[in-house]
Amino acid sequence: MNRSSASTTSSEQPLPMLEKHRQQLIIDILEQRQFASVRSLTKILNASEATIRRDITKMSKRGLINKIRGGAESISGEKKKKNISSSSFNIDKTKQANIKKLIAQRAVELCKSGESIIINGGSSTYMMGEYLCNLQLNILTNSFVLANYITENSDNQVSLPGGEIYREQGIILSSYESDTTENYRATMMFMGTPGIGEFGVMESDPLLIRSEQKLKKQTEKLVILADSTKLGQHSNFIFCPLSEVDILITDSNADKKLIKDFESQGIEVIIVPCATP
Repeated sequence: MNRSSASTTSSEQPLPMLEKHRQQLIIDILEQRQFASVRSLTKILNASEATIRRDITKMSKRGLINKIRGGAESISGEKKKKNISSSSFNIDKTKQANIKKLIAQRAVELCKSGESIIINGGSSTYMMGEYLCNLQLNILTNSFVLANYITENSDNQVSLPGGEIYREQGIILSSYESDTTENYRATMMFMGTPGIGEFGVMESDPLLIRSEQKLKKQTEKLVILADSTKLGQHSNFIFCPLSEVDILITDSNADKKLIKDFESQGIEVIIVPCATP
């Protein structure tokens, strides 16, 4: 793989978050944690300290939060009931959101009513829920937030593996070998990734890999959803080599050299059109 191409891709920055959306996420974070420092909000929201301080000042004047030394706290002074998904998951959904929706929509177009599919948890695959509503599918997913959405908005049959709920990732994970996954068979498995490149499909946590590999054993095709900022990116762990990927869905901002590299590995690359950033 051409490393200069990969470095060019990795230098691309995601579009800035809208002020209104960012401030709502600050409220969500404070409701869960009661207090957050400027530094931690800067890291979580991928914004500058000046931006966060400005948000805190504006929100404090409107009576939405309390401004304190070094950060902010919830105006209620106590933690509220937790949502089904964490603030981290909700923040991930906002990154490249419009492009993720286009990719998710194209992924659903690969499905036919009556099929059995597997959807791995993640912010990219969560976007598929909106477009699955008009289909009749058998869906196995380890994403409890996606399962909740599909159940409330469609007639699809939804199955969940056994295990513990990991709120930060919005998924269910099992430390046991037998978790009902082995009883399911699917035509396709859809999953996102923090990066895909010369070393394969990347993952951030070895516990996630173990769960995802069990799901992958039960399917005929592996479909990766990855916007152009993920191409050529590296992470801590490798989920699988490129030789095990059947389809990659990305956007038209993707580096053409990287696309050719993936196609040379026998991967069908589907490109969704989007506006150039």
